Amino acid sequence: MEETATNSAFVPLTFEQVRVLGCLLEKEATTPDYYPMTLNGLTTACNQSTNREPVVAFAEETVMEALEGLKARQFALQVTLAGSRVQKFKHNLDRKLPWLEKPQIAVLCVLMLRGAQTIGELRQRTERLYTFPDLAALEATLQTMITGDGNEPTVVLFPPGPGRKSPLYVHILSGVPEAPTVQGGTVVTESFAPSASAREDDQLWRARIEGEIADLRAQLADLKAKLGEA
Repeated sequence: MEETATNSAFVPLTFEQVRVLGCLLEKEATTPDYYPMTLNGLTTACNQSTNREPVVAFAEETVMEALEGLKARQFALQVTLAGSRVQKFKHNLDRKLPWLEKPQIAVLCVLMLRGAQTIGELRQRTERLYTFPDLAALEATLQTMITGDGNEPTVVLFPPGPGRKSPLYVHILSGVPEAPTVQGGTVVTESFAPSASAREDDQLWRARIEGEIADLRAQLADLKAKLGEA
């Protein structure tokens, strides 16, 4: 595993960049009418409570910073569509990693959005993006992603370990992580933890929302008082 990390040509992506790139891949396949994506739409996609592990609450500033990093690494592009005043964004994976085909992109997308998974979980969760006829076909796809098949590998396999009976697959766009652990029945992979800056952004975002709610409540109370006087 150390050799894979050393030989990899990837500049490791951050957790936030992985989430943004995964969302671009997913939405291109599932909602093509809204792709390329606006910053607002991409932020909403990152913060979905479904098909996401872990669930996050990114501010637009966090997503924009991740996009800038992805653009610098040529994983994403900013585009201006005719007749549109809003900047939109799309992934550039077909040029950045041109050897990846649709089955592999589906697997990579799900791993980016949901972390370490078993082969059974991957087959179920890739259904919206690509239908594998059976587990053997999925396993063959995973094997090409692990070896790279003459190109850069994008996935690593962790055999069963403490607290888990099944092998787990993890993408390595963020580098090769430590072996996943189980905490409270949930598989945790170190490289999938939000960065300190993202956690700070989330706290600021929540504080801002709480402040706005408090202001609205105060205004409502003031309005009720005025109506009562009338």
